[in-house]
Amino acid sequence: MFHQLLSLILLTAPHAISACQSHVSKPPLLWLADLRAGSAHIDSDVTPSLGEAPGRRLIRFEEGATPIPVSLDEKLELEKSGLRYFDVTEVDVEVVFRERIANDRSSLANRAIPSAPTHQAQVKPVIATLSQANLKTDLAELTSYKTRYYKSATGASSANALLAKLQTIASSAPGTGGAVSVSSFAHTWGMPSIIAKIAGTNASGAITIVGAHLDSINQANPASGVSAGADDNGSGCVNLIEAFRKLVAAGFKPTNPVEFHWYSGEEAGLLGSAAVSTSYSKANKAINAYMNLDMTAWLQTGTTPQIGFVSDRTNAGLTTFTKKLVPEYLSGVIATTDSCGYACSDHASWNSLGYAAVYPFESITQYENPNIHTATDTSTSVQFSFAHAHEFTKLVVAFLMELAL
Repeated sequence: MFHQLLSLILLTAPHAISACQSHVSKPPLLWLADLRAGSAHIDSDVTPSLGEAPGRRLIRFEEGATPIPVSLDEKLELEKSGLRYFDVTEVDVEVVFRERIANDRSSLANRAIPSAPTHQAQVKPVIATLSQANLKTDLAELTSYKTRYYKSATGASSANALLAKLQTIASSAPGTGGAVSVSSFAHTWGMPSIIAKIAGTNASGAITIVGAHLDSINQANPASGVSAGADDNGSGCVNLIEAFRKLVAAGFKPTNPVEFHWYSGEEAGLLGSAAVSTSYSKANKAINAYMNLDMTAWLQTGTTPQIGFVSDRTNAGLTTFTKKLVPEYLSGVIATTDSCGYACSDHASWNSLGYAAVYPFESITQYENPNIHTATDTSTSVQFSFAHAHEFTKLVVAFLMELAL
């Protein structure tokens, strides 16, 4: 097995990935080889077979690469490492995409992207109602859990509490907008993903989606370490909650449907978004565009407030359009460009299925929050800025309204 692994390393080492907040500097397969060589308690009798076996997970470290079986102990070490990967044990978005192309269903992806914003008269009144105070209240609730780790009881509780909150918001709809619904999306690991929908007058129209992962992690102790996850990713979650709240209150009636997604299991290999996006692909749902929010509140002292648009594994045309929303609807921030590497967040699931995705980040990665994946990812730092996060709520509203009206 060791010689087989070395062969795989030689094939993949030239394409080593980067990883946000990873303390691993070597290619993933070299890291795995070292882990197996130095950890006698870890079962190294794992052959590179695509068949799932009890106590095994299938991991893809690079686009197009053969998934590598790992033991559950090794998977836990992966979660601690900060390396980025897809866990494809249950759902493999690359395989699903190839099957869709083979079945000639590629036309399901994407409507034409506008060249510029045109719905200022409808968008600006809703943006004027958005509240920083609501962001603080919603975040206080999310961060009150010891952890939102995807396998934890508190993670499941946080998702169920969010479901109840969104259902309460939906029940207050004035009745003049699109029909509002909220539901949970069950997973095998216990913590569900949550989906809220506002129906369009064109019920079969292509869906515009905004998403954020709800789970958190403490890399030092994933299963039980303290992980408030204020910035990663409580910030993105509360942006979506406030946007949903105010669009419902405004009686928003889109031409085409819009959806809000809160995913479970992002920190464990994009599990939730892969499951949800795959279910949409297999159901032949037409997707207009997907926006990912993952960390929106950190403003490094001494830096220019900016929104860093991720350029890799995103749609260039959709990114160009979304950048134009910044000077049109936001205040005191500029649009910049950066990259984040393979499987760095949930936009990668949608992108891998051929759908147009965009990922606006809290800054360029050079200035990202250094406290994520630790017990100190809280909102108490002077560099945690609700004012900065507020601009992302504006962006969500503008994105949904411009693309769905």
